[in-house]
Amino acid sequence: MHLSSLKLTQFKNYERQSLRFSPRLNCFVGFNGAGKTNLLEAIYYLCMSKGYGSAADQYNIRHGDRVARLEGTFDLGDGAQDKIVIKLRKRQRKIIERNGTPYERISEHVGRYPVVIVTPDDISLVLEGSATRRKLLDNSLSQTDPRYLNHLITYNKLLENRNAQLKELDGRQDSSGLLGVYDAQMEAPATYIFEKRRDFVAPFTELLLEAYAAISGERERVGLEYHSQLSDQSWGDLLRDRTEKDRILQRTTGGIHRDDLIFTQEDHPLKRVASQGQLKSFVLSLKLAQYRLLERSTARTPILLLDDIFDKLDHERVRQLLQLVMSSAFGQLFITDTDPERVTSLIGDHPGMEWERFLVAEGVARNEDEWKQLIEEE
Repeated sequence: MHLSSLKLTQFKNYERQSLRFSPRLNCFVGFNGAGKTNLLEAIYYLCMSKGYGSAADQYNIRHGDRVARLEGTFDLGDGAQDKIVIKLRKRQRKIIERNGTPYERISEHVGRYPVVIVTPDDISLVLEGSATRRKLLDNSLSQTDPRYLNHLITYNKLLENRNAQLKELDGRQDSSGLLGVYDAQMEAPATYIFEKRRDFVAPFTELLLEAYAAISGERERVGLEYHSQLSDQSWGDLLRDRTEKDRILQRTTGGIHRDDLIFTQEDHPLKRVASQGQLKSFVLSLKLAQYRLLERSTARTPILLLDDIFDKLDHERVRQLLQLVMSSAFGQLFITDTDPERVTSLIGDHPGMEWERFLVAEGVARNEDEWKQLIEEE
């Protein structure tokens, strides 16, 4: 599977843009702020029905406009294609169409076109709170298991309702019994999510260790553990033990929304002992492990998006990373960089590699032939 074409209309800083891609390697080169990352965001949006960050859909619409449109064509092999169209309108529900037919539920789209993105902000997976690490779990499992995504949506809605009820009680006893209703309704999705996360961690850790050894040259030993309150207590016991605490704090203190992944290096907390290069190598390894699990679970080759991977990585780690992802074991790859010659020099080690380089400036992206033709016309 690969993305063969992309059209953007009033998306981010692009007015109108049409691009055709190589099925293997595509590089977006330009100064910071030119719009390179926005192209990766558009590709991710087509695959996942939403942006990678937490910004609302309306902020993907170009400033000053009220609507935006994305269109992408995925080649699925054996001549089969899917055309995905996403229509955004301020303060209205987005519409996603597959081959001309809108989805009844947008969640039906997730996982159809597996994707992994690596960005500079991913360092937060190590340095920030547990919510960022749960997002990695949820992103992976939602692309491989539609039931997981539906249970996650249900759990989060019930959790929101339960917290609202606790705030309304303002420390008083719950005479209505509504909290008990929410507790019972949350048990099935919570248990399902916990079991899927627990089962995910062992194969994921194995792939993480392989990826990190390949990138770092086996210089350091790293590890990963899954922590969940449900590992030690049943759902019912967990909530009963925390009833008084929840009432006083006016929020739900027990549940799978408190799960975490613990990262280590040489048995010490990773964020306390790792260098910047080691941290970024670890984050890249997390994403490459995610890639392999998606590939294994979906029977499709995911698209890999690498945004500004050269920042804070030494040359040897970059070389080892690109040696890994440019191998035939990986599918379509998109890279952004500010140096037009850096990727070219690294690709020199891979003769015969099919690739395209796009030069990006002020919300316009053209491949090199188009830029040359434009210069000659001037």
